[in-house]
Order: sequence, then structure tokens, then C-alpha cells
Amino acid sequence: MKHNPRPPAPPSIPRPGEAKRGPEGHLGYLLRQASVTLRGAMDAALTELGVTTPQFSVLTMVVAYPGISGADLARLTFLTPQTINVIVRNLERDGAIEKTAHATHGRILRLHATARGQALLKRCRGRVAEVEAELVGLLGRDEERLVRRWLSAVAEKLADGR
Repeated sequence: MKHNPRPPAPPSIPRPGEAKRGPEGHLGYLLRQASVTLRGAMDAALTELGVTTPQFSVLTMVVAYPGISGADLARLTFLTPQTINVIVRNLERDGAIEKTAHATHGRILRLHATARGQALLKRCRGRVAEVEAELVGLLGRDEERLVRRWLSAVAEKLADGR
């Protein structure tokens, strides 16, 4: 009977910031890694308030753009229309937002934050500000401006023609 040698151990996966998960990594991967990590930190910060990061995004945009439609909200928050419908239904159930019919297009619903929703968003923003302060703490003021301009330019450039 022949004995098979033990297969080689799988390679160890580097921690964030190491090897290909660090400065030598592909830029797209690093952006995604940062985005997913940020999402986790925001979820953790908002969980005590009973709010998810997508709900926070939706509430932020509804407050910023009163009367926004669900379709526009989906585009602004990078969520599917189906996901927006679920989030809007839950925020409406909780009294954070309300829907009104469009003046001329009755099938289009306009979304508005209630006083309760605005108060909830204010509490959420306090929690998210703590997470963002950690991000900003990694940069000097000039670096922060540069990163903000670069991220905006990336979105603008890659959205052209798509």
C-alpha cells in the first residue's frame, strides 16, 4: 500500500495592509477592501440605533433631497430599486419617512423625512462622524483634500460613457 504525502498547506492569507492587500495590491481591490471595511465599521457604529448602513444612506439622501423619487434614490445610493422599496417600507413603518404622490405623475412617489427621521439621522450622523474621524486621522489636511478630489474624479471619469 502506497502512502500519499500530505498535500502542501494552503498559503496564509495576509492581513489588510500586507502584501497584495497593502500598497502593492491592485488599486480596484484596495478600493473595494476599504469600502467593505468602512461598511463594517459603519454597521457596527449604527447597530445600537437599529439602523443599517443602507438605511442611513437612504435617510441621508431623503433629507438632502426632499421629494426625491425612489428611482433617483436608487441611483444616488447605489442600491437596486427592489432594495430601496424594502428600505423605504421599513423607514416608513418606523415613522422616519413619508411618501406623497407627485403632483402631476400620481404613480411617482416623493419621499420626505419626518421630524422623527431627521432626529434619527442626526443621531446616526454622530456615530458615522466618529468612524469618518478615524479615516481623516490617517491623513493630513492637504492629503484629505487630495483624496476627496481623487475619489470624486474616479467616479466622474469612470461614469463617463457608462
